[in-house]
Amino acid sequence: MTSQEQHLPVSKFYQRHLLPALLCFFPLISAFAAEVDYPQTAAEVSFDSVRALDFTPGSRIDYGSDPLRYGLLWLPEQQTPLATIVFIHGGCWLNAYDISHTFAASTALAQAGYAVWSLEYRRTGDVGGGWPGSFEDIQAGIAYLATVETQRLAQVPVILAGHSAGGHLALLAGAAETEIQGVVGLAAISNIIDYSKGGNSCETAAAQFMGGDYAGQTDAYEAANPAQMLPHYNTVLLHGSADQIVPLQQAFVFGADTLIVQKAGHFDWVHPGTEAFAALFAVLQDVLKP
Repeated sequence: MTSQEQHLPVSKFYQRHLLPALLCFFPLISAFAAEVDYPQTAAEVSFDSVRALDFTPGSRIDYGSDPLRYGLLWLPEQQTPLATIVFIHGGCWLNAYDISHTFAASTALAQAGYAVWSLEYRRTGDVGGGWPGSFEDIQAGIAYLATVETQRLAQVPVILAGHSAGGHLALLAGAAETEIQGVVGLAAISNIIDYSKGGNSCETAAAQFMGGDYAGQTDAYEAANPAQMLPHYNTVLLHGSADQIVPLQQAFVFGADTLIVQKAGHFDWVHPGTEAFAALFAVLQDVLKP
């Protein structure tokens, strides 16, 4: 690294050094993806195309008494996983969007050697969902991991990862977790105050999640805002330049690293055939470095 590069914003350093490596790495990931029927695909995939992907079912384990307090566990074939990824799905915090659209992503991560503990949780529209109930579910699901498959998972590092609204919850949880290896936000909503002021359908859902607008729920919004907290020291925010649901400025938080994948859309992060998903694999390896 040159002296000038030491002073570059992290996002620019990633773009200059990591992205060329990713372009070399992508054919490797694509070959893996094709083996499990996830062929390489162009950027800006749709939600419906993600939902249509094949997957291997995870094993359901309840982490609480509510029917929505459960996780799905995927384990790799080898005895010791590279890490356990606690994955939090998105969907604008709404109960219209459940865990199922991330099954292919969890399958691909497990095929690559990771254990995946993917959490379902109560969302806006569910009894007890919204703020703070949804976040309390995530905290409970993370804590329950210590009781799951202890022989295989006890000695491996844990990474929190979340997509979109799930990225918001992952960033919040990661700020308070001291014994995890890192946090990875995929098109994550990092500033819920700013996000709630937007006009797209997901941005307007923020007020439903919070129980009102910022003016009427100021204290709650500030308690739920990752941008006002010191993130976990090993936090990386990945974002696509073509994201139409979560604005690009959400990818920049003081104390977190940023990686922008050009032309990637919002759902590319949960489609194993995209260049964005290849970038996720590379970043996970980087997060695991001492």
